[in-house]
Amino acid sequence: MSDYVKELMALVKAKNPAEPEFHQAVYEVASSLALVLERHPEYRKAKIIERVVEPERVILFRVPWVDDQSNVQVNRGFRIEMNSAIGPYKGGLRFHPSVNLGILKFLAFEQVFKNSLTTLPMGGGKGGSDFDPKGKSDMEVMRFCQSFMSELFRHIGPDTDVPAGDIGIGGREIGFLFGMYKKLRNEFTGVLTGKGLNWGGSLIRPEATGYGSVYFAAEMLATRNQTLEGKNCLVSGSGNVAQYTVEKILDLGGKVLTLSDSNGYIYDEAGIDREKLAFIMDLKNVRRGRMKEYTEKYKSAVYSAIDPNADFNPLWNHKADCAFPSATQNEINGKDATNLLKNGVYVVSEGSNMPSSIEAIDQFVDSKILYGPGKAANAGGVATSGLEMSQNSMRLGWSREEVDGRLRTIMKNIHKNCYETANKYGTPGNYVNGANIGGFLKVADAMMDQGIV
Repeated sequence: MSDYVKELMALVKAKNPAEPEFHQAVYEVASSLALVLERHPEYRKAKIIERVVEPERVILFRVPWVDDQSNVQVNRGFRIEMNSAIGPYKGGLRFHPSVNLGILKFLAFEQVFKNSLTTLPMGGGKGGSDFDPKGKSDMEVMRFCQSFMSELFRHIGPDTDVPAGDIGIGGREIGFLFGMYKKLRNEFTGVLTGKGLNWGGSLIRPEATGYGSVYFAAEMLATRNQTLEGKNCLVSGSGNVAQYTVEKILDLGGKVLTLSDSNGYIYDEAGIDREKLAFIMDLKNVRRGRMKEYTEKYKSAVYSAIDPNADFNPLWNHKADCAFPSATQNEINGKDATNLLKNGVYVVSEGSNMPSSIEAIDQFVDSKILYGPGKAANAGGVATSGLEMSQNSMRLGWSREEVDGRLRTIMKNIHKNCYETANKYGTPGNYVNGANIGGFLKVADAMMDQGIV
């Protein structure tokens, strides 16, 4: 670790105590940027990195609501407006009991570089609440969303800050949030992305993050003259990202062996085909059931419950070629990375945000496998949100083929940027450096142009 990175991390930890996820995200980026500062001392003089790690604005508010038993409940709401150097703040809202300031700051920080890599004019932000939609009725979710938006609406807008969905927020929640925003502002604008197709949404938006991570994996494989055809793949999660990751892997000829939820995971040696995927989509999106039910219908699969005392995740301990972590942050630790490499995995494309610990990332980079970090590999979701913003601005709707084609092109360009930047800075094949540096340079140059603001 360079002296500069040590000094920066000491400053970040002192100013942001008890926020380990944020510390981890800053350390990973700063470690790559040491290469840039040698060539661009002007960034250091202008304290660009020190400014990037400080949010431009942090909004924290209470969210009172009434449950179906007429009990008053109180949650916290957040919005982190991290950086607007290249465009309005853009990033998801997360509804989950684990949400706190540190997690949202790490997500907003990552979002700045991810959005930069898409080449679209979007700054970085993130928000959400410690509200848990799991087990809540539609009316409870609606009342919470309306209360949440009754404060958030004064801080967002189509040219200011454009939230989207994340964990715990799907089409239902976006609909309730948008309806309240429209009522309060008395205007119909593209202030949220992930909207319903018949009121301003974009085709391919639900699929985009999962599709994009698979497209990125395909681009990495192409550098070795390979494709996904016939590859065995491990996928974690069973929500939106995981579902469409599976769909696109099947489209490109791969075979998916695993999926999971917060209770456990299934391993299906026969492979999850389109019929099984349709069952999972109904189970998760309509019936809101648990993955254990999969094994009741498909006897070829084995279900393993999560052991909270285990120091590794057995999902990552199966023979395979590719891994697509698509659940949550830090789901792959050092031991998991060792198991993946031992079992022959040589492609990791991250569908979730920061799913690999620093120790795991170091193993992937040192072993020279094809490792696509989340800020590059899962940028397809926010890229298609940007395309939805464009369609809203023009009052147009593009066809499925046009949006998918634009998404594929964006993922190709993100890969090319990461690949070429890694080469330019003397670390060929290191997509971590390529993504961090490639995303940073555009933001840094914009900040230099705009002065000390």
